[in-house]
Amino acid sequence: MTGAATTVCYDLNGQVIGISAERADLWPSFDLMLGSLRVDETVEPGFRINIVETSALPENPEGKLAFDGEAPPDGHCRIIDAGDVVYLVFPGLQTASIHADEGWADIRVHPDSKVKWTLLMMVLDAALDAGGQHMLHTAGLTLPGREALVLIHAPSGIGKSTTSMALASRGFGLCSDDVMILSAAPGGTTAWGMPRKVKIHRNTAAMLPFLSACLSETWDAEGEQAVSLERLGEIIRIEDVRARPVAALLHLARSADGQTRLMPLARTDAMVALATDNVRTGLTGLLPMQKRRMASIAALVKAVPTFTLEVGARPADAAALIRATLEE
Repeated sequence: MTGAATTVCYDLNGQVIGISAERADLWPSFDLMLGSLRVDETVEPGFRINIVETSALPENPEGKLAFDGEAPPDGHCRIIDAGDVVYLVFPGLQTASIHADEGWADIRVHPDSKVKWTLLMMVLDAALDAGGQHMLHTAGLTLPGREALVLIHAPSGIGKSTTSMALASRGFGLCSDDVMILSAAPGGTTAWGMPRKVKIHRNTAAMLPFLSACLSETWDAEGEQAVSLERLGEIIRIEDVRARPVAALLHLARSADGQTRLMPLARTDAMVALATDNVRTGLTGLLPMQKRRMASIAALVKAVPTFTLEVGARPADAAALIRATLEE
């Protein structure tokens, strides 16, 4: 690289990360997700990410092979556990070395390549982890008239976005339909939503006609449209990005008979369901970051009531059930 590096900082609920690279187009995916969280570059970052464009990629670092396989949709990659350092390698394309204890990471990108989603999320995970926070694959919505929120968990394709939009039509406030950041501290369990676009599927649009006001006639190959939070904010309440107390954890499931129900779920079952979708086990077992994520999930499940939410033909019916149960 030639020339001076440009640094951009983002505030992740008190954990400031600084990303440095020669050109801004080397980190478009970071800014796409975190753009609204930008802060002044003079703020001292708690975690630094350096991006270098080079054909010299360190693809064979010393350490134990923790993963070797496909990472959809990005292709084949390897994760190497070297104790204090974790390496992520996409052969011939890009690598990352994450020095979590020291608060920094290096990303090396082959010319004409952009930072892959898998690599971005792993580095972002490390930056959050360094600040005592953990990314969870859940939706999050505030209860009507309250600051507290509910987390809604389900594997992809079960209906988190549809349920989130349905609840938002009944006075709940949307924090995120897919990614929430959890902090399980002694003072209480809180979470905040990653401010990213919401992908609306055409089936969701058909079930919830009110969404048509913010949709176009164009759908992608998966039958989805990415809608900005600003656009959604014209028809539902979008919450600002700040940590809020968690009131309950709901595990989402499809109803077999079309009826919507909210039923108590054993904490052990809630723990297994959430961990299965959020904690990755490699060939060497759990990496230190994954162990800390598991501990945060355990603290969450211990701290809040847990339920199964079976959603039927009318997902908006869940709103009254959740309110009645949590106001008891």
